[in-house]
Amino acid sequence: MTNSKRKNTWFKYCMVASGLALGGCQNTMLFSDNDPIETNQPSELKLTPIPEEVISQPTEEEVAATKPVELTPQEQDDLWVRIRQQLHFEVPDVPRVQSQRNWYASHPEYLDRVAKRPEPYLHLIVEELEKRDMPVDLALLPIVESAFDPFAYSHGSASGVWQFIPGTARQYGLDINWWYDGRRDVFAATHAALDYLQALHRYFDGNWMHALAAYNSGEGRVAAAIRKNERLNKPTDFWNLSLPRETRAYVPKLLALAEILANSEEYGIAWYPIENQPKLEVVETPAQIDLALAADMADMPLDSLHQYNSGYNRWATAPNGPHRLLLPHQNAEKFKQALSETEPKDWLSWTRHEVKSGESLLTISSKYNTSVDVIQQVNDISSHIIRAGEHLLVPVATLNIDNYKLSQDQRREDRQDQKRQGKRLEHVVQSGDTLWDLSRAYSVNLRDLARWNSMAPGDYLRPGQELVVWTEAEPSSAVQSGINSIMRNIRYRVRTGDSLARIADKFNVTIRQIEQWNNIQRNRYLQPGQMLKLKVNVTEVSS
Repeated sequence: MTNSKRKNTWFKYCMVASGLALGGCQNTMLFSDNDPIETNQPSELKLTPIPEEVISQPTEEEVAATKPVELTPQEQDDLWVRIRQQLHFEVPDVPRVQSQRNWYASHPEYLDRVAKRPEPYLHLIVEELEKRDMPVDLALLPIVESAFDPFAYSHGSASGVWQFIPGTARQYGLDINWWYDGRRDVFAATHAALDYLQALHRYFDGNWMHALAAYNSGEGRVAAAIRKNERLNKPTDFWNLSLPRETRAYVPKLLALAEILANSEEYGIAWYPIENQPKLEVVETPAQIDLALAADMADMPLDSLHQYNSGYNRWATAPNGPHRLLLPHQNAEKFKQALSETEPKDWLSWTRHEVKSGESLLTISSKYNTSVDVIQQVNDISSHIIRAGEHLLVPVATLNIDNYKLSQDQRREDRQDQKRQGKRLEHVVQSGDTLWDLSRAYSVNLRDLARWNSMAPGDYLRPGQELVVWTEAEPSSAVQSGINSIMRNIRYRVRTGDSLARIADKFNVTIRQIEQWNNIQRNRYLQPGQMLKLKVNVTEVSS
């Protein structure tokens, strides 16, 4: 008997039986063939047993259909839930973790802010962790490292969401040059960081706590602390190692975040929801491209494109491709279509520069916000020797350089323009200057001086570089020659009859400086209403 026939038979029997229960005054009863039938006479009711084959058991599929569906982590709507369901690390209830957990729990506005930042990138990080079968807890590590800020730059020259220092970055395949810094490229830096963490995990025989401590302070230091405890017959787990203060708090911060994510309701923390879908698509470009042009081709704002591709230091990608751009899906399709309809020669703008007396490749490259090697490559020059009257082909930005707000120079200028305590001085770097020497000469803190100029204390200075100093003290005589006192970045609106020479004389600057600051040439006429950016000593401006 088929299941459907069994069900029909059982249904008929149930209908008859319900009729007995509900219709007591009716004489419709079901008896066996051998029972005597007496109408309107009381008698003992005997029901015929139901044959075994009539009663069917529900199938496994039918039973499964009645159970609530449990979604896998990958099927969840929210990425934070996907992470929460796969948390791996055991979180000990120790004072160091408690302290960090209490801080995070008492600053929900901070967690809300840092939980929004990774929205474009978090899916690719989680996917890569799962692909490598690594603890998904590590997706929280950039909160500890950089608060998920791609442009974060620490006092130790570490950069990007994963906070690589230059040496380790290059060791794990990240390029750092004038055009590009792979530490700030979230896609490239994520792969490098996970490579590094896996290497540390192997080095410390599968101990993730030791690996994480080493990611912060170096494997040599952690290994030395382990050996020391072994000599002293002390435990060698992370919690008993003698490590720098920063590292002793570093691992507890990650564990505290994992604990709060695992028990969000208990701590009253609502994590900013992030859709469990990829936000960005990788598109390769075979040659150098102006970022403003790329944004136009992708039909999106320049700042948004640069934010997703924060590894690019300048107004364009590096000269030698291929390059990678991360773009939202709808913009990626438009960009790929535009790439297929254009030629690489159209992806940059060019100018023909006539070399003037006293100019060098360095001054020309600075003027056009490019590099010496690019000018050499484009013009097939093997040396640094150029002669007045020669013409050079130079790539130039499509827009005024001020429009590339997330380029390295613009971000530095924004930092330098921030108002601080004291009197603002602008120091022009002389040969042999160091940040340490200048901090002593101006009586300011070394780290403050570096921070004012978006640098790290150990960064090298190049002659001609402009630094901002905020101080109440009088500088020593040793640095007087490098001071442009009370410098200000100002905007000047061109008036009828203005010329570069007249403006230069008014603000006590040179025509060449105005050209460099505004990426313009003196053989082009100024237009009334045009805005110029000037760096002037306000104490020396003509009335």
